[in-house]
Amino acid sequence: MHSEESLLNGGFETYSSIDAIDDSKTHTYLSELNHLLRGSAPLAVTFVLQYFTSLTSTISAGKLGAAELAACSLAVSTFNVTGLAVFQGIVTSLDTLCSQSYGSGNIHGVGLYFQRCTLIMFSVMIPLTVFWCNSGFVLGYFIDDPSLVSMSQTFLRWHTIGIPGLIFFESGKRFLQAQHIFHAGTYVLALAVPLNLLLNWILVWNKGTSVGFVGIPIAIAITYWSISLLILAYVVFIDGMKCWGGLSKQALVNWSAMLRLAVPGVVMVIAEFVAFEISIFLAAKFGTEAIAAQSIASNLAAFLFQIPFAYSVVISTRIGHYIGMGNIAGAKLDCQIFFTSAPFVGVANFCIFYFGRFALAKLFTTDEQILRIAAGLNVLAGINQLADAFNVLGTGVLRGQGRQTIGSILNSIAFYLIAIPLGYVLAFDLHFGLSGLWYGLILGVVFLAAGQCVAIYVSDWSSIVVVSQKMHDGA
Repeated sequence: MHSEESLLNGGFETYSSIDAIDDSKTHTYLSELNHLLRGSAPLAVTFVLQYFTSLTSTISAGKLGAAELAACSLAVSTFNVTGLAVFQGIVTSLDTLCSQSYGSGNIHGVGLYFQRCTLIMFSVMIPLTVFWCNSGFVLGYFIDDPSLVSMSQTFLRWHTIGIPGLIFFESGKRFLQAQHIFHAGTYVLALAVPLNLLLNWILVWNKGTSVGFVGIPIAIAITYWSISLLILAYVVFIDGMKCWGGLSKQALVNWSAMLRLAVPGVVMVIAEFVAFEISIFLAAKFGTEAIAAQSIASNLAAFLFQIPFAYSVVISTRIGHYIGMGNIAGAKLDCQIFFTSAPFVGVANFCIFYFGRFALAKLFTTDEQILRIAAGLNVLAGINQLADAFNVLGTGVLRGQGRQTIGSILNSIAFYLIAIPLGYVLAFDLHFGLSGLWYGLILGVVFLAAGQCVAIYVSDWSSIVVVSQKMHDGA
């Protein structure tokens, strides 16, 4: 426990051995930036590989036919909003709690938070499983094709088998990231991606062994369990056990602190998921080519999102460590790096979108009309990256500070009150067409980025550290 005087001075006292941050060294802007970039590289590869496994399902469904592709897309979209966004929102609490606990020297607290978060996600999984297994009842209100609804429900039922594995992997990644072990996920997914391709070949593509459409969710479920077992093996046999204090009954109680971070984390993640799903739904009103082009731009945006997101996770972990140590000066240095490096990240992604607007679209289609529309949307998606870089990295800072509530409020305003309504008005009432949806999204993201930057700039760091200490003292 630090004295308030040491906190306000930005110093820290003696801690147990922590490899991630060496108190004996003077951390300069360049040394800190180097550390963040070295941590981001393996994480970016991890997120790209994880995203690639989801693309495999779409490719497999497309090989079976148009109906299978539509059913797979509907099922995956349903799961992304009702499941993946929920779980990813909940584990944002670990970005705060695990990194701060590790930074404070309470290394076994990292294992306790991991257990508590995993149990919370399992508790949430129970009602969600009931929904997925009976999702046809809800989907039938929105989709007129009974066959499509039935196939989507079947997909979700088989897919549910693998959800416990996904939960373990998502919380396990944070358990390791808090210890500055960023490359474990890369090693795990380097093995899982070929396995996923093999499973799709056996269960879907190969006529001799294919089980048809259900082979796609079965392959996903097996992959989920494989990555969870591989991450466990990494911890047990390679690195990460130092933060495991054993199973604890404490994981069954005192969920309130974690839920105070998890609930706004869920709101924050779901807001963006829903915004993109609604934009694809609205794009359908402009015709088949429009929805295809919108899907291309959205998929590319999701893919390139992995790079700044990896960087934001490392920033979040690093700031969390500094806050746990009471080192306000170190946390402020990382915020300085955030403000100065976000423009470069945004410009880099913009250049990829702008100069590759035709080449990237050709990866998805050869239809000339779709290519023309998609190329125009890619330019707008690139412009969006300029502000979204501040948004993504700023979210990482807020997670490290434990201020997910601010992020959830700003996200809700940006997407539900600005991006979606304004996009609708521009697209349909003012006749800007498909581009209008992106204009609304860009303006919403600009507001979100500006709001987060202001919130970070005026941070009361001494208060943040004190709140962190009280939260961990009650754990």
